[in-house]
Amino acid sequence: MGGPLIQCQDVWKRYGKKEALRGLNLTLESGKIVGLLGPNGSGKTTLIKVLNGLLCPEHGTVLIDGEAPGTYTKSIISYLPDKPYFAGWMKVSDLFDFFGDFYMDFDRERAEQMCKALLIDTSLKMKTLSKGTKEKVQLILVMSRRAKLYLLDEPIAGVDPAARDFILSTILNNYNQDGTVLISTHLISDVERVLDEVVFIQNGQVVRQELVDDIREKEGKSVDELFREVFRTIPYGGGEW
Repeated sequence: MGGPLIQCQDVWKRYGKKEALRGLNLTLESGKIVGLLGPNGSGKTTLIKVLNGLLCPEHGTVLIDGEAPGTYTKSIISYLPDKPYFAGWMKVSDLFDFFGDFYMDFDRERAEQMCKALLIDTSLKMKTLSKGTKEKVQLILVMSRRAKLYLLDEPIAGVDPAARDFILSTILNNYNQDGTVLISTHLISDVERVLDEVVFIQNGQVVRQELVDDIREKEGKSVDELFREVFRTIPYGGGEW
């Protein structure tokens, strides 16, 4: 539709008296892998749920590809939540059937190839898989879509270090090059190599947004080093949201 892929203007979201998002402003273009970085309680998960249409802000404007969250935006967003949500009785192959029926942009062949590379038996039921393998299956499903926007909430938090490189390579090599990947994570040093841009969020507000190459050139630091420096100077908000 042209214009920025994500536009958030003065977005507020409260849980009771707790302000999870506090007048947040954010603009993201297409064709990038972006890190959404912040300490626990900074508003990362809340922002991802607002973008995905799972939460409605009390105030402000949210546009995805020029439209408010709704039927169209759900059709172009591929969302990875921070917790598994599929029924235990379903086989991995059942999930492929489900995604194939539900999403026109789902590439089953790609999903099967990624399972094969990770030695995941698609005939097994979800309840028989380890926590890490369940999370790998969810990531495979998400990355097998040709979406415009991928929202990944802690995609590598539950997997062993040996699998992280494969998963990050999967993200890097399989996302729609015309789309954008927004990755929320605490494991900054692990994901830094795949990021084009970073958004630092704290107390429900964007406190810094910059291209990774600019950080290295101007600051002479890694993203992880800059993150530690920035958040040493900002009061901690507490709590996970």
